[in-house]
Amino acid sequence: MRYGEGLLDEIRRRTDLVQLVGRRVKLIRKGRVMWGCCPFHGEKSPSFKVENERHAYKCFGCGAGGDAFKWLVETEGLTFPEAVEKLAAEAGVELPKWSPDDEAREQKRKSLYDIVELAAQFYEAQLREAGGHDARAYLKRRGLDGHAAKQFRLGYSPASGQALIEFLKAKNVTQDDMLAAGLARPAENNRPMRDFFFNRVMFAITDGRGRVIAFGGRALEEDAKPKYINSGENVLFSKGHNLYNFATARAAAIKAGTILVAEGYTDVIALVRGGFAHAVAPLGTALTSDQLQLLWKTAPEPILAFDGDGAGLKAAHRAAHLALPQLKAGYSLRFAFLPAGEDPDSFLGKNGPQAMRALLDAALPLSEVLWRSETEGKDISTPERRAGLERALGAIAAQITDAKVAEYYRRDFDQKVFDNFKRRAPRPDRPQFQNDKFQRGQSFRGQGFKGGKGPFRPQPGTAEAVSPAVRASLLAKAGLAGQAREGALSRKEAELGALLLETPSLALAHGEKLAELPFRDPSLDRLRHELLNLAASGSSLEKTPVLNHFMRLGMAELLARLGATSKPGAPTPDSMPEDETEARFLRAAADFRDMAEGEPERERALRRFAAEGSEESWHEARRLLRSPHE
Repeated sequence: MRYGEGLLDEIRRRTDLVQLVGRRVKLIRKGRVMWGCCPFHGEKSPSFKVENERHAYKCFGCGAGGDAFKWLVETEGLTFPEAVEKLAAEAGVELPKWSPDDEAREQKRKSLYDIVELAAQFYEAQLREAGGHDARAYLKRRGLDGHAAKQFRLGYSPASGQALIEFLKAKNVTQDDMLAAGLARPAENNRPMRDFFFNRVMFAITDGRGRVIAFGGRALEEDAKPKYINSGENVLFSKGHNLYNFATARAAAIKAGTILVAEGYTDVIALVRGGFAHAVAPLGTALTSDQLQLLWKTAPEPILAFDGDGAGLKAAHRAAHLALPQLKAGYSLRFAFLPAGEDPDSFLGKNGPQAMRALLDAALPLSEVLWRSETEGKDISTPERRAGLERALGAIAAQITDAKVAEYYRRDFDQKVFDNFKRRAPRPDRPQFQNDKFQRGQSFRGQGFKGGKGPFRPQPGTAEAVSPAVRASLLAKAGLAGQAREGALSRKEAELGALLLETPSLALAHGEKLAELPFRDPSLDRLRHELLNLAASGSSLEKTPVLNHFMRLGMAELLARLGATSKPGAPTPDSMPEDETEARFLRAAADFRDMAEGEPERERALRRFAAEGSEESWHEARRLLRSPHE
């Protein structure tokens, strides 16, 4: 690690965290602690605490928290080293010197940054010269004027093949440095060293700090191959680790809550000019794992906007499968597909920003794209083909290394298979009438797979079916079990409420866990929110003041139901030491969450059994009715 922990502690100590956070969040002092509305989730009552003494911030609503370094990473999109450098400069802390070799390499890199910047300025100037006429005409056809050229540092590389080299020579840049910066091609086959780019429209590529590190060039001759080329890999530039426009998109993406990925340079420029400042693009290749991690550091669910053609669909499917092993809770992808023959540039030009915004709002989740890639346009009319589909979907879920996410994908795919295929298929010997046209049995093709009417029901007496008596028995048992579960859930919810009233400070110690509990009783939900607000405001969380506060809010009936009293020293049915209360609260919270989250799965299983009456659905429903919490 470049920076030792002692150095980082010194920077934290010298940094006024309240002042740093206060640049973005309005803070109000309550005692020795500052409070404000959390910038990471919408809220009306302050639950976001900042303490200089602890050098930390914490939100009791969404759980976000950290130190000054993390604050800059999360709000400004800086990398950790960038955050260290920025805070050290502001705090007047001198960062350690590297070894002579490290220093030499860094100086070399700085020199190359300067050289690439010179090249950017040269290309920009050439675009404005007479020789840049064709390049300007191309940009004009794409709707890009001089303002756009300046904003995105567009340029032109002359056709001579020596213009940049001669320019850099005049600036005392050596040939070795030109080659190291990726600006020239070495001499070979009796040909002298020549410019890497010539007769191309130039797009400046920057790193995360906005420094130009490379270029993309678009050929002006329509028959030129390749049409687009990027600078070669070098010490400054690796195309699989960078994204076009990332430096300027990062802050906008953090504010928007998402980041938008298009396919090319001109798409990004069109999106930014259309009001979508959080747009980026890979650099001439398919999305890479490193680029995906870069996106996820900025936003949890990037939106990939692909052209509405075969290539766009292939790119989406590649990105979807790339993401699978790296998925984790809260982090995924969404996909927006443009109409056939359109790209973001042309779509915006024809339909405007509002239409684009609607298209992005309707972006599909990753699971839906994977489902469609395995089903659309495919014949799934036979049991064997459906089995093959289920095997393919299982293989997709198996690629997900996060066990919890993988399990939810399996459930989602199982539900989709059930919803789409577990239906009665039309029998070949039975005529079908649709739209007044006589048809024989149809195959399950295309989206929706509406091959038959109603759910599949095994014929009585077959091996697939359970008897009417067994069916009636299980459904009756399910009804009683459902009532029992409702009662158990209500009792567990009430137990949690009583524990919170016995020890209100639990709302401060376990605010994040409390905020996530799926309370169903409106009065208990109100109790939870009032406690969290008290914790966030710095108010006393002693039992008697809290109970008096709730009495003033008209919650006396709830307090009586939970057996709470506000009289000092009055015993309560469950009075116990505070540490025992905390342990019981944590156990009850875990049990309540498990019980509540398992209910939707039970309901789906029972609906399936009621519709099918099959042995398979009977086993599934019976297994889920034997929940350990019942």
